[in-house]
Amino acid sequence: MLIAGFPAGAWGTNCYLVAPAAGEECVIIDPGHQAADGVAEAIAKHRLKPVAVVLTHGHIDHVASVVPVCGAHDVPAWIHPDDRYMMSDPEKALGRSIGMPLMGELTVGEPDDVKELADGARLELAGLELSVAHAPGHTKGSVTFGMPEAADIPPLLFSGDLLFAGSIGRTDLPGGDMAEMLDSLARVCLPLDDSTVVLSGHGPQTTIGQERATNPYLRQVAAGQGASSPAPRRGM
Repeated sequence: MLIAGFPAGAWGTNCYLVAPAAGEECVIIDPGHQAADGVAEAIAKHRLKPVAVVLTHGHIDHVASVVPVCGAHDVPAWIHPDDRYMMSDPEKALGRSIGMPLMGELTVGEPDDVKELADGARLELAGLELSVAHAPGHTKGSVTFGMPEAADIPPLLFSGDLLFAGSIGRTDLPGGDMAEMLDSLARVCLPLDDSTVVLSGHGPQTTIGQERATNPYLRQVAAGQGASSPAPRRGM
């Protein structure tokens, strides 16, 4: 298994390229702000052939490079229908006063081929199997992508902005909802094995076991309690 990840752009959003091995087909997860050059470098370094872009949610820091990346490789982009509008109207998703100076630098819109994700779907792409879990809270259309344990890797969770090392995604932007966030944490994250490696939208990787033991929000959910305040701001 090959996972090439790097933080991109003004928000340090993690973009991942995932393939069975070097020299094979790959899936690109969340090519965000200023990610196109990093994607091209990883493709060249590992001799990869992209077959799809998959998006954990529609915020501009996760989708800003979708159009050039999909266009360069003639591949579709997968996104949950509740977040699809954000690709063409990112300012509506963020609140009109947020990020305005940066918006003028970006070419927004949909790539030529957009496919919609559904809760419980299993995508077979590039020789990989990705399980889709709808996980609203950060946005209405947030999803996670899970991959089963394989011979050389533990189970994986690409959590987007649902779960971070030591924290969770913010819920104070349009479409955010703390009650939905807590429900998603309980439904999507808590049932996973402690060995599951969490590759999130921002910050370092972690494991479900580490977060179950130390993440204050996941601990509150596990104890059946609500969070008393919004999550710290990370990303958008």
